[in-house]
Amino acid sequence: MPALSAAQARDVINRYSKINNEANADRNRRLLDTVEDGPLYAMSVSDYTETAADREPYKSWSYDVANAKLYIPRLAAGQERWFAAALSSEKGKAPSRLAVFTERPQHERWEMVSVVDLDSQKLPEVALDGEGYATAIAAHDNRRLAADADVLRTAVLDNFVTGGTDTGTKVFAPTKASKRQIKVHGDAATRFGDKGTSVFDGADNRFTDAYALKTADGGALILFSHTHTQTDAVAHSGLQINPGKGDRAWLHDVPRTSITYTFVCNDAATVPAKAEPSRLIGYTCARTNASGPPIPSWSASA
Repeated sequence: MPALSAAQARDVINRYSKINNEANADRNRRLLDTVEDGPLYAMSVSDYTETAADREPYKSWSYDVANAKLYIPRLAAGQERWFAAALSSEKGKAPSRLAVFTERPQHERWEMVSVVDLDSQKLPEVALDGEGYATAIAAHDNRRLAADADVLRTAVLDNFVTGGTDTGTKVFAPTKASKRQIKVHGDAATRFGDKGTSVFDGADNRFTDAYALKTADGGALILFSHTHTQTDAVAHSGLQINPGKGDRAWLHDVPRTSITYTFVCNDAATVPAKAEPSRLIGYTCARTNASGPPIPSWSASA
């Protein structure tokens, strides 16, 4: 049976927009926690932390629910209820992001757990039945999928860590999103010249849930998350890294010899029915932490 009706899904999205605005206006984490969960909540709380000193007036917004494209899956008995939606935050504009909402039965409410900004307004062709409902498939099934969520996550991490040389460029066909990740890796390698290094690595990922829908070509649209780190370090003593404006919430204004940033990201990919490369169609990251040792002179004076 369908996870919920289209009218109910639109109500869920409207409720999200309304309460998200109320929470954001006061940076109210507890209120935000009633409409967000998973990686999205971690990303939003991080934004609250970074912008705590920003006193600019908050501008409210809402998703264009009338033009939302809903992907409501039919689910087997006992399956977790969820749905995806292609959304736009500007009325009349084509949807440009994919969001996932899941039901939290213990709280008797629906919450948004991830959202991905897409590189193209051409949406993936999700297979819909005669009544407009989608088909949910197992996102972690590497026997039925050319690449499941774990394979995709490993490939995304490889794009950042090695520039895609191990698995990234083998799992993914070149797309704007995958090329951008590889460019991030390449830019980091030369960022400090001979004065320092910038290295990416995978990190403990608390957000292993993934969501998959059957596509019209027999493949799948898979929405998943990953966590990675970026460590910037000076090449030798006598040099220091001064925290930037966005770092101050975690590092204040204390110079460091190295800084490790943690990023939580949401990713979206289409997987073909056959053993061909998948396509990364978008990803969205947020810095959720930063830490590192102060320079020795600061430590001594402190």
